[in-house]
Amino acid sequence: MIELKSVNKSFDGIPVIRDFSVVFEPGKTNLIIGRSGSGKTVLLKSIVGLHPIDSGSIFFDGRDFTRMSFHEKKEIRKEFGMLFQGAALFDSATVEENVMFPMDMFTEWTLEQKRERANFCLKRVDIINKNQLYPAELSGGMRKRVAIARAIALNPKYLFCDEPNSGLDPQTAILIDNLISEITKEFNITTIINTHDMNSVMEIGEKVVFIHNGFKMWEGSKDDILDADNKELSDFIFASNMAKRIRDYMTK
Repeated sequence: MIELKSVNKSFDGIPVIRDFSVVFEPGKTNLIIGRSGSGKTVLLKSIVGLHPIDSGSIFFDGRDFTRMSFHEKKEIRKEFGMLFQGAALFDSATVEENVMFPMDMFTEWTLEQKRERANFCLKRVDIINKNQLYPAELSGGMRKRVAIARAIALNPKYLFCDEPNSGLDPQTAILIDNLISEITKEFNITTIINTHDMNSVMEIGEKVVFIHNGFKMWEGSKDDILDADNKELSDFIFASNMAKRIRDYMTK
């Protein structure tokens, strides 16, 4: 579980995250949504410690991250899995080497142990017999699956995903969404996903947090988001012509 209590973050005196409190539960897909510039990326980076917060507290299963020493933060980051926008694989490394990278950084495992773990993770995301290929030889969806394999290489307690469906076609995006959801439940991970993709929200949004101008404006689930009594959220959800047509059809 990850809990934020009254978190504030500003840059050059300009508030970006404002008095933000929320609980993200394990075994669930927790989605942060909001328009560009709303603060969701800053919020995610603040949670993982890339942006030190100005005030408030961030707890990982009761452990106060904001009051930890540098060494303590380094240790807890071993429990993090990161899925970056665009997959962020190393072009000059093979699929296997990409997945083994966190093990090289944070473990003293033997090469055989690393390869065994890499094979397990790749098999879990349905990447078979492609260990020696390079990212350029893979499709966009396959690169994302390799990135997921790398993210779970150290069996993380916490998984952070920044726009995991960026650049994917709708069908492949749904496959990636469902894979993240399955892994979250299978390993009881606390997963936080930054997205503006309403398809992802309706597919796997067990908990959805809407951020607007740095404030938490709404939280709930995919089952009640369409009926939420919040103007800013409704404007965000029904921004596209397709969404407006669906809303008009549903309200006839």
